[in-house]
Amino acid sequence: MSKNINKHETFTQEEYMVMKNDLLRPIAKIGKAGKIWIAFLVVVLLAGIVAYIIQETKSKYVTTSLRDYTMWGIYISNFLFMVAIGLVGVLMSAVLKLTNFEWYRPLSRIAEVIAIGAIMFGGISIVVAMGRPDRLLNLFIHGRIQSPIIWDVIGISTDLAACIILLFIPLIPSLVTCKNHLKNLPKWQLKMYNMLSFGWQGTPEQWEILKKTMKVLTALVIPLGVVICTITAWLFATTLRPEWDSTNFGAYFVSNAFLLSVAVMTLATFVFRKAYNFEKYLTEMHFDKLGQALVLMALIHGYFNVNEYLIPAYKMSGLHENTLLNLFTGKEAAFYWSVVIFGIIVPILLPLFPKMRKPLPLTIISIVVLIAGWFRLYLIVIPGLLHPYLPIQDVPESWTHYFPSVVEMTVVAATFAGVLLIVTLFSRYFPIISVWEVAEGELEGKEEIFNYK
Repeated sequence: MSKNINKHETFTQEEYMVMKNDLLRPIAKIGKAGKIWIAFLVVVLLAGIVAYIIQETKSKYVTTSLRDYTMWGIYISNFLFMVAIGLVGVLMSAVLKLTNFEWYRPLSRIAEVIAIGAIMFGGISIVVAMGRPDRLLNLFIHGRIQSPIIWDVIGISTDLAACIILLFIPLIPSLVTCKNHLKNLPKWQLKMYNMLSFGWQGTPEQWEILKKTMKVLTALVIPLGVVICTITAWLFATTLRPEWDSTNFGAYFVSNAFLLSVAVMTLATFVFRKAYNFEKYLTEMHFDKLGQALVLMALIHGYFNVNEYLIPAYKMSGLHENTLLNLFTGKEAAFYWSVVIFGIIVPILLPLFPKMRKPLPLTIISIVVLIAGWFRLYLIVIPGLLHPYLPIQDVPESWTHYFPSVVEMTVVAATFAGVLLIVTLFSRYFPIISVWEVAEGELEGKEEIFNYK
C-alpha cells in the first residue's frame, strides 16, 4: 500500500489486510529502543514512589517546601494540568464523533488512553498533596456533599469509569483481531485477548449493540468531562481568597483544558507517527486539522483570559490589586507575560500559516503550549496562596516565597512518567489505532463485509 487510503479509492480486502498488519505490528515485536524507554519510565516512577515514601515518613516541613501559606504547591498545579489534558478524550473522541468529523478515527483511541492516564494520576496528585493516605477512605465513608473536595472525588471517579468503558467497548473487536492474527504471541497474552473479548463473534446484532452503546457513552462523557473540569475550578472559586474569587473560573478552566488537549494530542500523534511508522494513517492532514483546532481553542481561551485578568485590572479593586500588580508588573511579571505569549498568542498566530501546521513545526508549537499551560496553572495556585485572605503575623520570611523541593519535583516527574507508561504499555499490548474504526471510515459503515477475525 504505497499511498494513503482515502475515501475516493476502492478499499479492498487486500488493502484491509495490509492496514491490519501495519497497525498490529507494534504489538508483534518490541524493539530495543522500546524496552529502554519503558525501563526509563519505570525508573522515574519508582523514584517518585521512593520520594513520596520519604515525604510521608519524614516531616513535610523537612522534605518539601510546603508551608502554612503554600500548603498545596506544585502538587495541585500538576493536578489541574492532569485534569485539563484529561479532557483530550472528550474533545478528540467524543466531540468529533458526534459532529461527524471523520478524521478523528485514527486519533480516538490515542486520546482515550491519554485521558485515562491523566485522570488517574490527577487523582494521585491530590492524594500526594493531602498527606495521610491512610485516611483516604474517609472521603468516601464520611464525606459531605457540601464539601467541594467531595465534588471532585465523585467527578473524577465517575469520569474515569466512563472513560475506561468508552475505551474498552470499541476495543472488543480489536481483541479478537489480535487473538486470531498474532499467533506468535505468548499464550497468556492470547488468553487475555480471549477473556476480554467476551465471546465476540462480529454478528450484525453485536455490531448494532456496540454502535448504540458507543453513541450513548460518547454523549455522556462530554458533560462528565466538562463537569469535572468545572468542579475543579469551583474548588478555587468557592474559597474566600480574593485571587480566586471569580465567576469566570469554570469557563476559563474548560477553555484552557481544550487548548491543552489539542496540544497534547498533536504531540502524541507526532510521536506515534514516528515511533511506529504510522505515516499512512496519521497523515499531514491530521496535523493540519489539529493546527486549525489549536488556533480556535487558543482564541477561545484568550477571550476568557481577558475576562479573567484584564477586566478586574480595569477596576483594580483592593481585593485583587496585590495579585494583579504582582503578575503584570511585579516579580511574577516576566513569568506571567511569557505564559501569555507562548501559551496563547503563539498558538493563535503561528498555526495560521500552513507551513506551521506541518508535523514538526506544529509539534514544537504544541510542546511550547503545554509547558506554558502547566505554568499558567502554577500561576493560579502559588500567587493566590502567597497572598492569603488572613495573613499570619510574624511568619518566617521563607514562607512568603515558594520553590519546589527535590522531593516535590521527583513526585511530579513520576506522575508524568506514569501517564506515559500507561500509554506506552497500552500501545504495546493493544492496537493504539483502531483497525475496525479506520476500516469502517473507508467502507462507509460496511465493516461486516470483511472477516475481522
